[in-house]
Amino acid sequence: MKPLGLGTAPLGGLYQAVSDEDAHAVVDRAWELGLRLFDTAPLYGYGSAERRLGAALRHRPRHEFVLSTKVGRLLRPGAPDETQFEGVPPLHPEFDFSRDGALRSLEESLERLGLDRVDIALIHDPDDHFDEAMDGAYRALDRLRREGVVKSVGVGMNQSELLARFAREGDFDCFLLAGRYTLLDRSGADELLPLCEELGIDVIAGGVFNSGILAGGDTFDYRRAPAEIVARAEWRREICARWDVPVEAAAIQFPLRHPAVACAVVGCRSPEEVEEDVRLRDFEIPDGLWDELA
Repeated sequence: MKPLGLGTAPLGGLYQAVSDEDAHAVVDRAWELGLRLFDTAPLYGYGSAERRLGAALRHRPRHEFVLSTKVGRLLRPGAPDETQFEGVPPLHPEFDFSRDGALRSLEESLERLGLDRVDIALIHDPDDHFDEAMDGAYRALDRLRREGVVKSVGVGMNQSELLARFAREGDFDCFLLAGRYTLLDRSGADELLPLCEELGIDVIAGGVFNSGILAGGDTFDYRRAPAEIVARAEWRREICARWDVPVEAAAIQFPLRHPAVACAVVGCRSPEEVEEDVRLRDFEIPDGLWDELA
């Protein structure tokens, strides 16, 4: 089975606040269970996730884990914007996909992390900023990659169409595709995943629970799920129940079955959630279930 990584949006207080101690415990349990990819971003808790993740990883052998963070938002003093993160510091994120903005973002991330490098640098949510991201952030990160400062350069988004354009126009190592290749939304397979397979771009699958609806919650794409989405999720849950398979196990394993997908990241706010997600990743699912879900 392909590996899981730890996504750290919950450690930044997504939907509900978490303490430094609880965040540290999540990272420690993930490490104990063999997770070695850790994905974070300045946006997550407005710097809190990076700070907490760095504190938990600082004593770990640096060569034993892969660390991913993102550029495209600079945290600046001021009243926080309306946000889904709880307990954030008095900062607000400003979009900046310029060359200098990307370099500043990475430098500030390293300060918060307290580490000397990141392995993967992702351009974060450039939905309305393609040209600036390609001319600015991408060129800056590509130079850092050629200089050996970062190992891999990619883009992280909640849509697949623009990622396909990035794939055609740049030289990217990986993409983080959130919520667009799941049990509920397979749109990533229309164009992006075959293109990544052709070009050798590794896909990191994020948002495997579509922000909660496939894990017993009521949110889809970080908003209250509409009735149609709730019905589709319930239909999948009923099919899985007939096969004695938790729908959460199918949600985690589904994207991992695609050859373009290298791993999946799961966001956890407690050690118990980490344990459960690892169990679900390893849950034996009969081929017949996949045939019916198809």
